[in-house]
Amino acid sequence: MSKPASQQGKEATQESVRARDRKALVSGLACIAIGLVIYFLPVPDGVDARGMHMLGIFVATIVALVLQPLPTAAVAIIGLTASMLTGAMSASKEAFTGLGSSSIWLIVAAFFIATGFVKTGLGHRIALMFLTRLGSSSLGIAYGLAATDLVLAPATPSNTARLGGILFPVITSISDVQGSTPKTDESRLRLGAYLAVTANNVNAVTSAMFLTAMAGGPICVELAAKSGITLDWGQWALGGIVPGIVALLLIPRVVQAVFPPTLKRMPEGKQNAKDQLAEMGPMSAQEKIMGATFLVMLLLWSLGSFFSIPATAVAFLGVSILLATRVLEWKDLSGNKAAWQTLIFFGILVGMAGQLNTLGVIGWMGQTVSAAVGGMSWPMVLVILSALYFVLHYMFASELAQIAALYPLFLSVMVAAGVPPVLAALMLGALSALMGAMTHYASGPAALIYGSGYVKTSEFFKVGIVCGILVLVIWLTVGLGWWKILGIW
Repeated sequence: MSKPASQQGKEATQESVRARDRKALVSGLACIAIGLVIYFLPVPDGVDARGMHMLGIFVATIVALVLQPLPTAAVAIIGLTASMLTGAMSASKEAFTGLGSSSIWLIVAAFFIATGFVKTGLGHRIALMFLTRLGSSSLGIAYGLAATDLVLAPATPSNTARLGGILFPVITSISDVQGSTPKTDESRLRLGAYLAVTANNVNAVTSAMFLTAMAGGPICVELAAKSGITLDWGQWALGGIVPGIVALLLIPRVVQAVFPPTLKRMPEGKQNAKDQLAEMGPMSAQEKIMGATFLVMLLLWSLGSFFSIPATAVAFLGVSILLATRVLEWKDLSGNKAAWQTLIFFGILVGMAGQLNTLGVIGWMGQTVSAAVGGMSWPMVLVILSALYFVLHYMFASELAQIAALYPLFLSVMVAAGVPPVLAALMLGALSALMGAMTHYASGPAALIYGSGYVKTSEFFKVGIVCGILVLVIWLTVGLGWWKILGIW
């Protein structure tokens, strides 16, 4: 006698849970094994006796972030605990230094500001305003979405929230109107797949243009500062604006060439955007406050060095204005899980990476890698290591995990080879964002787009390779040329 359908479904669910737990156990044991091998390696000359212990725990933590036997924040907490219990980090003086980093709190504050764009509807209104002028073709819509992303990027460090919370709903609504859904290949390829994959690659570019456009930007600045290299918001934005604009102008056309939509023209597109804008009505008082606060923050961030106002202080000024005017409520802040998880996760990783530097591990690894590129000119070293740093992201499921693991190492090697320090820090910072569109697991925005069902795995890799090569070449040519004019090298 066959079992009832409900019982069969329950058993299938239980088996799925057991399979997941088995996979997590195997992944966890693999992380521990890798960490233990490094933990007990002989300590090299010039490295603190605790150095290899710290390296073993750090590598195990990074591998766990890739294999995901547990959620990200849980992995970070376990890594921190192991560091304290083994003495690799002092609980009273070293373990929690990252949680007090102003760069980490800059990210947290900007998460709150991004909430304001979504809550007030200002982000959606900006998107519709661009579409009323550019929405008569698939290419025009792609450029309209790119323009919206560019405008919102400076104040939204969660590029996942920017794409998923503001832009992706616009993409799906436009696609639905044009009869393009993920249900069939014919339907998704009509428009939605093109807009989705283009928006993903555009998002990576805008994330590279501003220090506060993705969570990893302030982390790069923090890690650079530990090496004695100072970067500020204005310097990052000025350096990113020219290569970024070039990339934004090219990506929609390049994606259209390699992954074209079957629907090219839609004369009613502009009118649809106008109708939606009319339904929203005039700007509300909260939208106006949100917009004015955003402009003030951009001005102060741009002129922060002139007024001697730290970027983190500017971000919290914005949050304070939004709280005082009730655009945001405390429950909006306290309930923002992404912001608080970011504080814990990044704070711990930054502290662990800093400890590796303090114990001499980064310096030792840098010297080892430097020996492999010894005798090369610094421009050649810059190109080779930039390309290697970019390609290595195929091994990572998080931009942040790669930044924590490799940014300090690659930075130290570049500087040791003669690459101008600020140039090296800026290039690696930009690449840390640009690599986020390479694969369907490369970043939060990429996973979101893939999960929507509009783009298949093979299509993701195809477009990712083409656009990845494009942006890498742009930053190594146009970017370097522009930075030469700015006097960075």
